[in-house]
Amino acid sequence: MLDPFYLIVDSAAWIERLLPCRVRLVQLRVKDASDAKLRAEIVAAKALCQRHGAQLVVNDYWREAIDAGCDYIHLGQGDLDAADLSAIRRAGLKFGVSTHDEAELARALETAPDYIALGPIYPTILKQMPFAPQGLPRLGEWKRKIGAIPLVGIGGITLERAPGVLEAGADVAAVVTDITLNAEPERRAKDWVKAMRRRAEHR
Repeated sequence: MLDPFYLIVDSAAWIERLLPCRVRLVQLRVKDASDAKLRAEIVAAKALCQRHGAQLVVNDYWREAIDAGCDYIHLGQGDLDAADLSAIRRAGLKFGVSTHDEAELARALETAPDYIALGPIYPTILKQMPFAPQGLPRLGEWKRKIGAIPLVGIGGITLERAPGVLEAGADVAAVVTDITLNAEPERRAKDWVKAMRRRAEHR
């Protein structure tokens, strides 16, 4: 079962900083790092998550995630072209897949993923996206199509927008810049944890 609050950061340093806020689900999304640096980041992140009882999701780098004995990986549509899903399953890893349109959703469902991500829900400053914001109604459409598979909403989600994202159909709200660009990231992470736990208790 995925925690409804899904933190995404780009370093083990961020993970070390924010896990004490009682974060239970975090993705390590490292870009443009050497092989040695990437492996060191994954190993450090896994040790930190193990220590704090959190689930670690490694973005893209499935081979390194297998080598480090991680639990989860996240695959974009481009990653599916090169990923060896049989090797991933043999290693016991669970995985999620990004989707942005109907064709990508159909392709993702063929892989029998452990969760589906839809985005961007709102405009995002994290990276240039070839897709327009999906909007909240699309979350409801996706949830009806995927049934019991957990649905992750991502892209431009703030703490204030999170309730609407979950009410629209998402099981999980993924967050990046609402925390990492906040003047007080730890306080913001604690606010997210508090709000999401309270919501889970009343579901």
